[in-house]
Amino acid sequence: MSDEGGISHSSSSVYNELRLTGEFCDAVIKVEDVEFQIHRIILCNCSPYFGALFRRWSTPEKKVFSIPGVSPYMMQLIIEFAYIGYVSVTEENAQELLLAADQLNIMAIVQTCCTFLGEQLCPKNCIAIWQFSKFFYPFDLQRKAYRYIMDHFEDVVSSDEFLQLTVQELTNIIERDDLSVKNESAVYEAVLYWIAHAPEERGGHITVLLPKVRLALLGVDYIKMNVMSSELVKSNSECLPMVADATQIMCHIMTNRPAVSGFCNPPARPRLPSSILLAIGGWSGGDPTNGIEAYDIRADRWINVTNNLERPRAYHGAIFLDGYVYCVGGFDRVEHFNSVRRFDLTTHTWHEMAPMYFRRCYVSVTVLNGCIYAMGGFDGHARLSTAERYNPKTNQWSLIAPMHEHRSDASCTALQDRVYICGGFNGTECLPTAEYYSPETNQWTMITPMNIRRSGIGVIAYADHVYAVGGFDGNNRLRSAEAYNPRTNTWNTVASMVTPRSNFGIEVVDDRIIAIGGFNGFTTTYNVEYYDATTDEWFEACDMEIFRSALSCCVVSGLPNMAEYVINRDDLPFLNLEDDTVDSGDSI
Repeated sequence: MSDEGGISHSSSSVYNELRLTGEFCDAVIKVEDVEFQIHRIILCNCSPYFGALFRRWSTPEKKVFSIPGVSPYMMQLIIEFAYIGYVSVTEENAQELLLAADQLNIMAIVQTCCTFLGEQLCPKNCIAIWQFSKFFYPFDLQRKAYRYIMDHFEDVVSSDEFLQLTVQELTNIIERDDLSVKNESAVYEAVLYWIAHAPEERGGHITVLLPKVRLALLGVDYIKMNVMSSELVKSNSECLPMVADATQIMCHIMTNRPAVSGFCNPPARPRLPSSILLAIGGWSGGDPTNGIEAYDIRADRWINVTNNLERPRAYHGAIFLDGYVYCVGGFDRVEHFNSVRRFDLTTHTWHEMAPMYFRRCYVSVTVLNGCIYAMGGFDGHARLSTAERYNPKTNQWSLIAPMHEHRSDASCTALQDRVYICGGFNGTECLPTAEYYSPETNQWTMITPMNIRRSGIGVIAYADHVYAVGGFDGNNRLRSAEAYNPRTNTWNTVASMVTPRSNFGIEVVDDRIIAIGGFNGFTTTYNVEYYDATTDEWFEACDMEIFRSALSCCVVSGLPNMAEYVINRDDLPFLNLEDDTVDSGDSI
């Protein structure tokens, strides 16, 4: 790290040489039995602590200064930093050096140590670093460590440090909406695990911790088999009403699905999602739309986040990469686009990026290894076999090998360092064929064709398979779906969707394949459904507000302003358990 005190490199080497030879030294720093000869002016430049020590806290005649609470080795590192503007931070010295630098008010070292510790965060040390960093300003490291705990809670639970949390610390963690867990059962089981570490001492804390578990998110079967079978719960008169309330809420939700999916009542309050799905553009009401909706899967709600600065676009591709959404190609009824527009989700601004080589409507788009791939489509005259790749670091497109087939209305995905593209329309017929591109060889390879011809198809990678869903076979819109296994080069039929659809959005969120909108053979739809691979079933989800086909979707995560793209939990309805009716959120 560089010295923020302002000493140039050439000057620092001279000053350090004088220190090492003892020339012109005018003071001695004494730590325990070790003495360091120094120049006061150099240390004053390093820290206001030394300025006060030499100027205000001592007389001019004083030459030897004892520094308590710091080891000789730490003082050596600090003095070397003062002279050469560099300190080596390691796993072994980081925490002790941070303590010493904080005591001596050397903020440059404090910041370097905090940055280093932040980069070392892992499930085994994040709690210790969080607790250790509570006392240091600025509080960036503390916030980063706490965020790591929240984002990796299920991994953190298995660490030894988790068992050392106080009941108040654990309560504060599990009560937060932004605690990231795939299933609420992870929270309940973490509570039992923490109590089991010291059952006699901690058993009574179940009444404090259980209300922080979102019991109504566990499911009726889980509550019967795991919660009601727990001696801790069964034997506690305060816990039983909590379980009864949660069960009543679950029954109400199941009875009224899909219209009712979440309440702001603590037992049913959905946690915030770690990622959200954006549905962008498409064809609606006979015209292209610029509508953008965000799907909050935990609350099963869509919210409209349309940015009216962008022109309408349909039959395009949408990709999330490095914090930005890229809209690629498409059509607005007048023009077939080769343009690429990038949306900054934090500033809500659009920017024009480098255009593609080809105009591409009905384009297939995906991301692999930090690059965007755009393949096939229709340029207004012909169906295309060409493909190109975009590097966001250089803002440049480059042509790659063309596909074996001309494909518009196809769909693609990335899996295991390959780009797979399936189906589509070649200008004459709907295609059953599929192929993959390998960036290493710049070659396309045909794979076993799908069982069904599919144009307007949805293709997505999930659980080491390529799923091909829905589409149009030349006669009908399809409900059927099939999955490709790259290891065996075979397609296997999986459960069919509830709704037939073509030209729809498809993404994976929270281990579910979600199909969004599209054309069902009679009308453009706003219907949404998701696939659960564990049961091989499709289930209806909350409808979009905008009915549309030819839309494109992408999954967004890691935004500093994620709250803008999810529904406020306090805005969810409140269920009055006394009369089992839903009141407005204001009644809480």
